[in-house]
Order: sequence, then C-alpha cells, then structure tokens
Amino acid sequence: MGGAAEVPFPGERGAKLDLACREDIWETPARGPLAQLVRVPRDQVVGFALYTHDHGVLKLSAQLYPLRPEEPREVRLEFKRDGGWKEAARAAVRYPGWSAHFRVEPWDGTRDVPYRVRHGDLASFEGLIRKDPIDKDEIVVGSLSCNSNKDRGDRTEIVEKLRRQDPDLLFFAGDQSYDHAEHTAAWLDWGRQFREIIKDRPVVTIPDDHDVGHGNLWGEGGKIADTQAGDTGGYFFPAEYIRMVERCQTAHLPDPVDPRPVGQGIGVYFTRLRVGGIDFAILEDRKFKSGPNGKIPQMGPRPDHIQEPGYDPKKVDLPGLELLGDRQMAFLHEWGQDWTGARIKAVLSQTAFCGAVHMHGSKENRLLADLDCNGWPQTGRNEAMAAIRRALACHLCGDQHLTVVVKHGIEAHRDGPYAFTNPAIINSYYGRWWWPEDEKPGANPVPGSPLPWTGDYLDGLYNRITMIAYANPAFADIKTMATRQRDPAADLGDGYGLIRFKKKERTITFECWPRYADLARGDAAQYPGWPITFPMEDNDGRQVFGHLPTVKVAGAVDPVVQVVREDDGEILYTQRIRGAEFRPRVYGPGSYTVKVGRDRPDAWSAKGLRPGAAGVLDVAL
Repeated sequence: MGGAAEVPFPGERGAKLDLACREDIWETPARGPLAQLVRVPRDQVVGFALYTHDHGVLKLSAQLYPLRPEEPREVRLEFKRDGGWKEAARAAVRYPGWSAHFRVEPWDGTRDVPYRVRHGDLASFEGLIRKDPIDKDEIVVGSLSCNSNKDRGDRTEIVEKLRRQDPDLLFFAGDQSYDHAEHTAAWLDWGRQFREIIKDRPVVTIPDDHDVGHGNLWGEGGKIADTQAGDTGGYFFPAEYIRMVERCQTAHLPDPVDPRPVGQGIGVYFTRLRVGGIDFAILEDRKFKSGPNGKIPQMGPRPDHIQEPGYDPKKVDLPGLELLGDRQMAFLHEWGQDWTGARIKAVLSQTAFCGAVHMHGSKENRLLADLDCNGWPQTGRNEAMAAIRRALACHLCGDQHLTVVVKHGIEAHRDGPYAFTNPAIINSYYGRWWWPEDEKPGANPVPGSPLPWTGDYLDGLYNRITMIAYANPAFADIKTMATRQRDPAADLGDGYGLIRFKKKERTITFECWPRYADLARGDAAQYPGWPITFPMEDNDGRQVFGHLPTVKVAGAVDPVVQVVREDDGEILYTQRIRGAEFRPRVYGPGSYTVKVGRDRPDAWSAKGLRPGAAGVLDVAL
C-alpha cells in the first residue's frame, strides 16, 4: 500500500480523519471503541443498505465495514424473483468511506421485491424493496435526528416501536454522527443501531453539521473555513472528507435537480422524492448559508449569538446574506407548481426556520438569538416560507434538540405553514428549553392545551411564530440528563416524530413519541400537546379576502389549480384540488389569473378575474 492510500485526505486538517477506518488498520492493534467496532467477522462486512425509488429509478447504497487488503473491492446486488436469487448488478466499493452504489432502471415500483447485497462468498445483507404505497390512503413518515454518541448502545426501544407503527418512509434529518473526525465508523454504528428498521423501507438521510465535523455549519457555497467554528463560512475539513460523508449518506437519494457542484468540487443533493402520493422536497439548509462572522455586528459573546435586548433586527438582516441560495429557491419555485404524482407536499431539511428555543445547555444559559437556525437571515427565511406556503406544504426537520410544532408567520402571525422539529433520538448531548422569560402564554394560546406557553410570539430574531406544542426536558442541565439517559422514567424530551398524511381528507397529523413510550397507552403515551391534526390548506394561513368564480373541470380527476395576482405576477398558490369544482380564494382586491391542468397548471387559463364575481368557469381538459 502506498502513502496516498493510507492518507486519503490531504493536508494537516485531513491527517487524523477517519483513522478507525483507514486501509492500514489491520497493521495495528485496535484501540478505542470505534476501532474495535469496525473489525467484524468476515461474514458481516456488509453492514447495511439504504434505498429510495421514484418514477422508475431505484437507487441503493450498501455500506461496508473496512475490508482487508486481500478482499475484493466489489459487491453484488441480487433480487429474489420466482423463488430464486438473481444477480442484477455489481458495484465497486468506494474508498474512503467503504460504500457501494447501485442505480437500477427501469424499476417497477408496483410490487415488493426482496433484495440482498453480497460480498465475497460469506457476507450478505437482506431487505425488501417495498412497492410504492400509492394505493394506501394514509402515508406514514418517521422523523428522527440527533443520534448522540453519549449513548453507543442499541436503539431497540425506538426501533421496536417503529416496526410496530410501520412507517412508509423514514427521515433522518441529520447528526447521525457526532464523532466529528470519524464519520465512517460512526456511520457504521448508526447503521448497526437502526439496520432492522431501515432495511425494508425507503429512507432519507441527510448530513448536518456534526456529520461533517462541525458544531455549527455555514457552508457559504463550499468555501474553505478559517476555523472549525466555521462562523466565517465554509467547511473546515478537506473537501474529500465532505464528499465522502455526503456520498455515504445521500447517494441513494433521487438524482439532484441541479447537480452542479459548489466550491471545492463539493456536490449537492437537494432533490424531490415521491412516496405514495406525498411529494417531499429535500433541502440543504447549510450548504449555501452565509457565515455571520465579519458580515454582521457582533452582539454577544460569539459572532453567532445575540444577547443585546431590543436590538434592531435589520442590523443582522443585511443585503447579500444567503440562506437557501438562488438554486434551491428556484427548485422550490418549480417544485411547488409540479404536482405530478402528488396529493400532498412536504419539505424536509436539517433545521427549523425560526429560533424556538430560549435556554441552551442548561436553564442557566438564556440566549436571545442563535444564528445557527433557518430563522436567520430573516429575509431569506421569509422568502423560503413564502415558497413553501405557495405549495401548501408543511416542514419537517431536526437539529434543535428540542421538539416543537410551530405555525410560522410571515406578514402576520399564523399566515404561514406548520413545522415539526422532531426530538433528539438521544438528548444527552445538548439540551434546550422553550421557556419565555415572563412565563406567560402568547396571544391566541392553543385552547385546552396542557402546556402553559403556547400562542403567538416573536423569536429572538423577531420572526413571527405561533407555538403549538413543545416537550421540555424535566431536568435543569445536560449533566443531569446524561446520567438518566437510559432511565425509562426520566423525561428527557427524547424520542422521534411520526407524521400521518391522509390523502382523501387532505389532512396531516403530527405525533411525538418519547424514546421509552408504551404504545399500549395509545395517544396518552405521546408528549403532552400531541397529536396535532390540521388540514393541508391550513399551511396557507393568510386571511381570505374573497373568492373568484367557481372553476368546474371536466376531463380530469383532482386537477391542479393555480392563482396568480396580475399586478405583480405573484403566484398565490398551486394545489391539487379534491373533485372537479373549486372556488379559488384570494387575499386582497385586484385582478387575478386562474390556471388549470392535470399535473401542472399548463392546460387552461382565464385572466382578469375579480373577487366576488358570480358565475362558473367551465374547463375541459
């Protein structure tokens, strides 16, 4: 083996990365828990597999443990058909990272197909490629994140519940790894913990800051970060390491909609995935976002923390600051208008579009505003919220170590979409609390809620949010929480989310299950304040001013309708209606265009329509 193979990441910053999974580990004794973890019996070297399929394309990634020098660097994908296993494809094992990637097309998504990934004569991993559940009315998504390395044991208490609840899709929103310099070993450990639930259903995994070796990340288009704090923008570790992390976690996702790499040749993965008629936009919160250091005034002990009461939010919401970036905003604009294969839409990303947290790490550490969320920069946040609202989509995310449900406000409270931040899988790494300083509810609190602090608030960045539900840890600091993390009686605010999309009713339900919840107790086992059910159309909460003439459509089932404000060309919303008739709502006076089509609003249009006008618009498609 040459030096290049032994040191896969260049420079001083790469010298000690992924040491537990280097090619030369067989030449030295195993030291430390991660180094011992990856030396498995040779019939177990295929650790796990992940897949998605969408509109005729199956993508599957196989994750291997480190291979010995004499072992083949190839794996085989087999499907079980007509009672026997048949080889479908072969793929090279990529190093660094020890992953292999398959693309199979055309793929028939109408039937279940058992699969297995084989290495050599001994090792294999088996699972099931599920058919697209398009015939099911209720599509269920499990939402998880923040798999702290403070507990390296199994996740049986979560996996067993998920197997009983049988979600159609699993979404891991990030921080699958907290071992910043050892992604491959930590990723293998994550797979060991969840392999029994991820093996037989589509899974979305997206890396967050800890996965790529940061406490916080502002990617700023792929530039090189000055320090590991990263608050000037960019990535600290070599691009080869970042590409490895993203390859292992995202190569099985549908192809990126705009595959051009960013700086340093780092790739992108933002895309869409349709499962059972639910259309998910998968975003990258961190990759394009500006770093605060040197760009805005520092108003706290760190460039990303604000502690100045009563500050003017315009001081930090400056021209030129990026959140999602132009490319992802263009994607959301297009995605919102294309309802092919979709009945309901949802957005998946790493973190929340607000700062719904008051205390960080302990109840003694009150922080006014943390810029490590999508609530900053505020202009970018509002633009993203408006794009999501136009598609009547909800938002699912993780990262915050505090589970909340909020209804976003853009121009006014409650005029935006619902959002669900899932709880941390293990909440002994960094606890957070929702705890208003005056300990009073906001305006318009949730009627009958068991929680004291619901209603309309401004977050520390002056974004409008309505708190619907939250699950604070019962303890005052993270040190105490860490001593109780395996105690079923300890209320740590940990667990996972479950989201139920009902297509006929066009409703969405958020459920929040503690790590040690007893499913036999039904909804009583969820965190107080959950479950929460709302109509899809409530993701657009703007006050209705009036209605346009009724649209009556012939020749299409549940067509797509779009309403455009004519004075500025603003798309108000695009949605797939139920049935053949729809009376378009508008939010102010003026003149409007209505467009109609089967999957896009591209087949018929009428201009000059005004609210309150009588009559019926007959549309033939």
